[in-house]
Formats: sequence, C-alpha cells, structure tokens
Amino acid sequence: MTTLKAGDKAPDFSVEDQDGNEVKLSDFKGKKLVLFFYPKASTPGCTAEACNLRDNWEVFQKEGYAILGVSADSKRRQTNFKAKNELPFPLLADEDKEVINAYGVWGPKKFMGKEYEGIHRTTFVIDKEGKIEEVISKVKTKDHAAQIL
Repeated sequence: MTTLKAGDKAPDFSVEDQDGNEVKLSDFKGKKLVLFFYPKASTPGCTAEACNLRDNWEVFQKEGYAILGVSADSKRRQTNFKAKNELPFPLLADEDKEVINAYGVWGPKKFMGKEYEGIHRTTFVIDKEGKIEEVISKVKTKDHAAQIL
C-alpha cells in the first residue's frame, strides 16, 4: 500500500495526541521511533496490537525506542482507548488524516465481501536520524513487539 521503504526519510508531521498536545516527528530526533497505524481504537485486533506493545514497553525503553500509535479516531476515542488499556505511549488523533496520508496507509480495503476506504495496519520503525529503518505491513497483532525487536 505505502510507497515508503527502508532508507527513505520519514515524512514530517504535526498532529495532536489524545490530550491535545502537539506531537511532531522532530520531537523524536535522537530517538528510535515505532510509529504504528491501526484502523480503529477499541476493536479486537487494534487492542491486541496496542496491548502487546504495552506489555513489552520496558524492553522498548531499554532499546531506546519511543512508541506512537496513529488512527483517524477522535481525541475522546483515543483517550478512552489509552485509559482503558493503560497504554504508556501517546495516541495521535489524526482525524484529518495528515499523518495517515503522508505515510500512505489509507486506501481500499475489503471486509466480509464489502469494499471500503480505511487504514491499512502498518508499522514504521524510524531511526534516530529520521530515516525509515523498516516498514512492517504484515502485522501480527498478538506478537507485534517481536516483529519490531
């Protein structure tokens, strides 16, 4: 789906998180960043993925990674999702799809024979210099941390 690949410069962005704080890619310069895009907060697959990352949070921190989740959900929905699952990382409320489009993860999808537009579950691992290290498009929601680490 996305045309971005390892070695590309990660597209810059500036979007509010669940609490209304402005979050920019440049905030993570000098850190490794896991930027994961998920279709919808509080759905089974997205919850499994976010909780798997949460359960491995200490390992990510030891390895020097920051984590950001992104979906087109509202701040309120992101706040509820974060609180309910005790997620230790920010969730971006990308309702205008600024980040989603910049990373090319929006497009046609199929579910139960119906076609619709939506977010393709994709994770970008970004290095300290803002370059994409890896693009994971076949995300294993229950074991995503292992795919990244």
